[in-house]
Amino acid sequence: MLYVLYGEDDYSRQLALNEIKSTIGDETALATNTTVLDAPKVSIDQLKTVAEVVPFLAEKRLVIIQGLLGRFESRGKSGRRKKNAGASDRQDECRPLADYLLTVPESTVVVLVDGKIGNKNPLLNALSAKAKVKAFPLLQKDRLIRWIKNRVVERGSSIAPPAIDLLTSYVGSNLWTMAGEIDKLLLFAEGKRIEADDVKRVVSYVHEASVFDLVDAILEFRGGVAARLAEQLLQRGASPAYVLVMLTRQVRLIVRAKELKNQRRAEAEIMGRLEMTSQKHLHLTLEQAGRYTLARLKEVYHRLLETDLSIKTGKYAPELALNILIAELCHGAKTSVR
Repeated sequence: MLYVLYGEDDYSRQLALNEIKSTIGDETALATNTTVLDAPKVSIDQLKTVAEVVPFLAEKRLVIIQGLLGRFESRGKSGRRKKNAGASDRQDECRPLADYLLTVPESTVVVLVDGKIGNKNPLLNALSAKAKVKAFPLLQKDRLIRWIKNRVVERGSSIAPPAIDLLTSYVGSNLWTMAGEIDKLLLFAEGKRIEADDVKRVVSYVHEASVFDLVDAILEFRGGVAARLAEQLLQRGASPAYVLVMLTRQVRLIVRAKELKNQRRAEAEIMGRLEMTSQKHLHLTLEQAGRYTLARLKEVYHRLLETDLSIKTGKYAPELALNILIAELCHGAKTSVR
């Protein structure tokens, strides 16, 4: 039996893999009859050696191959002749693999696991007719909303639409994070309907919203406002180290977004390159990138790195280091802004 599981939604992809495992047999027996292969390094001879081993005290053995489809993805835009030659080489390499995968012994279950794969992938196309193929794209909009509602209902509770809107805004399509935040909300609500205020109090990603404001205050030399915002984050349970990490991350994203925008990259490409899952965070970051000079952004970024080093070397306690950082960055006139 051959399964193909691919897509960016690795949470749902993992659930599907777990379901396949549950149908094969006893968990203890399966543990001794499972092999995981790293596809970029595996050869067809190695695959044959593993797939043709007789199961030990079990009816089936499981072979999980990670990244094999990705090995045959098209690589960039080169010249036409080079591109055609590359496609021919990939086709020649994948054909014997596809032929073998479709004829593995009945006693072996093979599962190909991969991330985002294009619809022109030669190995995927060669296997699609006979393998059990399932794609797992990131959930967006209505599908993500349904997923949130279903998870809450399955756990015996309910959630208000404004709370769902906030959740999708803060967390995006990362279902690993979303599942964890929903579980925390269910405990916090204690059987009552989850409301928007619950999300604001509980969900860790709400700190990111304040980080945007804190970055603005620092970049605009508003020391009093920046100090108050930092204190609010600390009172909500964020550690000084967390605040520093989030500040560094956001300023780095702004710098990269500014550079990509100057290269006239499309928003979808910028979102992908910055590995963002929330449209709201992308738009806020692009807005900040348009408002501040690269010189001011780099100045703040380097000071953040220096502060991180001073904490790690024990020169300053984390909270003191954060306070000194904000005071120093906000000292001076607004000469570099805009």
